[in-house]
Amino acid sequence: MPIEQEAPEFTRLRQHGEKKLVFPVGVEKGVVLTACKEFLKAENELLERMHAKGGGGIEVATERSTVMDELLGRLLALALAQYEAAHGPAPCTMTLCALGGYGRAEMCPYSDVDIMFLYPVKVRAAQFPVFQKYLADNILYMLWDLGLKVGHSTRDINAAIDEARKDVQTKNALLESRRIAGSKELFQQFSETYRKFLRKDDVHKYIQDRLEDQNSRRERMGNTVFLQEPDIKQGVGGLRDYQNIRWIVRLKLDIHAIEDLLPLNYLSKEEHAAFAAAYDYLLRVRTELHLESPRATDLLDLERQPSVAWRLGYKFKDLFARVEAFMKDYYRHAQCIYVISRYLEQRLALDSAPRAGFMASIEARRNSTKTEIDGFFVQKGRLFAGHNNIFEEEPERLIRAFRHAQVMEVELSFDLRRLITQNLPRIDTRVINSPTANKAFRSILQESGQVFNTLNQMLEIGVLPRFVPEFQELVCLVQHEYYHRYTADIHTLNTIRELDKIFECGEDPILSKYNHELHRNESPTLLYLILLLHDIGKGNGIKGHAIVGAEIASTILKRMGVNPELHDKIIAVIRHHLEMARFWQHYDLDDPRTTAAFAELVGTAEVLRYLYVHTYCDARGTAEGLWNSYKDTLHAELFRQTLPLLGEKPTQPDTKTMIPIETIKVQLPELTSEEIEAHYNLLPERYFIYSSVEEIVLHLRMVNQLLMRIAESPSMGSLVPVVEWNDDLSLGLTVVHVVTWDRAGLFYKLAGALSVAGLSIVSSKALSRADHITIDTFYVCEPGGGVVRNKKSREIFATHLDAALMQNRDLMPEIEAQAKRLAKPSFLQKQERLRAPIPPSVDVYHELTLKRTIIEIQANDTIGLLYRIARAIYEHGFDITFARIATERHVAVDTFYIEPVAPGKGEDTHALLTLRESLNRIVLPQVEAAAR
Repeated sequence: MPIEQEAPEFTRLRQHGEKKLVFPVGVEKGVVLTACKEFLKAENELLERMHAKGGGGIEVATERSTVMDELLGRLLALALAQYEAAHGPAPCTMTLCALGGYGRAEMCPYSDVDIMFLYPVKVRAAQFPVFQKYLADNILYMLWDLGLKVGHSTRDINAAIDEARKDVQTKNALLESRRIAGSKELFQQFSETYRKFLRKDDVHKYIQDRLEDQNSRRERMGNTVFLQEPDIKQGVGGLRDYQNIRWIVRLKLDIHAIEDLLPLNYLSKEEHAAFAAAYDYLLRVRTELHLESPRATDLLDLERQPSVAWRLGYKFKDLFARVEAFMKDYYRHAQCIYVISRYLEQRLALDSAPRAGFMASIEARRNSTKTEIDGFFVQKGRLFAGHNNIFEEEPERLIRAFRHAQVMEVELSFDLRRLITQNLPRIDTRVINSPTANKAFRSILQESGQVFNTLNQMLEIGVLPRFVPEFQELVCLVQHEYYHRYTADIHTLNTIRELDKIFECGEDPILSKYNHELHRNESPTLLYLILLLHDIGKGNGIKGHAIVGAEIASTILKRMGVNPELHDKIIAVIRHHLEMARFWQHYDLDDPRTTAAFAELVGTAEVLRYLYVHTYCDARGTAEGLWNSYKDTLHAELFRQTLPLLGEKPTQPDTKTMIPIETIKVQLPELTSEEIEAHYNLLPERYFIYSSVEEIVLHLRMVNQLLMRIAESPSMGSLVPVVEWNDDLSLGLTVVHVVTWDRAGLFYKLAGALSVAGLSIVSSKALSRADHITIDTFYVCEPGGGVVRNKKSREIFATHLDAALMQNRDLMPEIEAQAKRLAKPSFLQKQERLRAPIPPSVDVYHELTLKRTIIEIQANDTIGLLYRIARAIYEHGFDITFARIATERHVAVDTFYIEPVAPGKGEDTHALLTLRESLNRIVLPQVEAAAR
């Protein structure tokens, strides 16, 4: 049926429609189209103002649907009148119906207009096909000309039922069908027929299919509400979760509104109010997201979050504060939808289960046996409360309930979850400090391989932040770092899930090695507690959170009654939990001083083993794809090198061994034994462990080619590098190998030539033989990602590298021109966006333990960034002796070891300060550019 027509808004809308959309028979289509455009433009402007003034999501979406009703009703009236004038009376009645989101009267600015032309069954009139085509053509073509996205079907009542029987999407759409215009009697007949069909349908199977669809969709969407860039419609806790409940209750209970669940005791008044408010909020966000795009989109990405937040009333000038406030509210509402919808799904599925047969009844009786414990009882795989006052009698049971469920491997019943939620205020200071409650909580954290699910339930229901108040600061905390995909609380639980996997590793070779090292410690499960607390300091800010977290953890450990002998180990791991990755990401592992400095920082082999596993879990729990085999290799190498310095030998030998020289000789019969042996003698052993046979063979051939060129060419010819390009389809990158005579400034000229070629440098490594022949490797991709498909890029690289090396040409003008060519047109750029997800910074310092001068840079990656940085280092009188380049998600994290080109020059503090100022001028302007 049409939307409520007594409201003042409808009266105004009807008057507007009468003024703009009533046409005489025979009117030209151009006149109709112009009038429709003007009508929609005026109404959309009113809707935008209504939304901007704070109109509710459902209110604005309903009004938008009413606008479409008025438009379609007028178009249908015109089409019917014109048909009658041209062909005589209509051969039958018909109804124009709204389906899906339009049927729910929940249209956003770019929602589809889903309609159905409904006709009676078995119309035999000869003119019927002409009539059908006439109406469809005159209405659909007008909608398409208006730029609307239309979903349409033409069916009689039986065809609609048949289609619903075959296709669940159609069934769901018809569940929410609504008459726009046309015959009321026909629509009533359809509604009654469809209702009878639904009553005869297999409700239990439908609900099971809906649950399977929900589970698969949620899995695709990350199985969490707390993504950094959520999908408002399809994401966990999104609009689709709410809509699925509406479909299920319509089919099972024959009710049309969620509020009708109240008298049936499926929802309390408070739950219904929160559920409805959350859905209204998400619809309001979706409306704003469409207006911002402007197109049909449901992804609330980082670029749009600042402007969407501002338009929704979060008027913080600081972008980070604005987005944090907005996303906290979004997560709170989405989590409400997720928790309540999942509760209703499970309960409705249980209530709709078919009656069992004789043998199944016998089995059910066996399973119905009660097991009583601590005021609870277990039945049919669920934990129930013995009575509703159980937590009033003993509030500590609010913690013990989760321990019982964990040990007995059962789920909390629906009613118990609700009862716990209602009793959350009983988790007060007395319970938080209760020895028995803390003993139960410590036990939860010692159940190896089974901790994540229990803590996740405690977080969902709200028990975890109540019992560990410091954890409340992490709940829904958006992390503005390029690594993090999740909020701080979900990241923490993700790390615990990774540790569960390590304890349950089976035959997995990667997980097994971490499992092995962890079990060498006296208390392997202690790492669960460490992971739970490792980011507890982030509530005070990301910067320095490890140090702050160690101080906060000290208080928590005392309150929880953790053995004092363990405190120092726990706090040491929390304080240094970022350090292991920092060392292998930034420092040269071939330098013995690196491992010596790290060993001094760690202190004991036990802490090292905790850090080794912790770093893996931390990275794996941060974002998909963050950990890879290259990082795992560096991580394992630092661990193996450090362990002997702490008085222990690795129990697991490195599976990677040095490639024998004889293997290489067989591959290179054209080279002399002396040349191959020289290669082995002039490079560190690690090169022959972590390079493949193919790489070593390639490099030896390139070195031979360079030496032949030196012997045969004039002096200038010997400066030309030997270059090889290889596509690595597994990495999705192109590997550029460069072998040449080492010289000052070589690195920045190589980087510059790659930039002029329009390529993005993802990472690089450089290795110099003792005879000053250098082997540089760059991993590059095209600006959009992937291997280098444009062969012209190689020619451009060669031309400009020759110009830079042989003619000493400055490549900066070409780099700037390339950046300009690849830049988005101004009309595609966002007006406002979050600044760099990791604060741009430049550190230039003497690392006393390593006896090195080090530069560390973090910045938004741009074309030519590496060239500008490396050139500045050279121009200030320094040479780069080691570089680790890493670019992930458009952020560059680069480390350079530098030495003065001329001995005795550039070592003073003033020279380093001057260099840092130059690097700041390169890096820091990006902050302003990114904030605009």
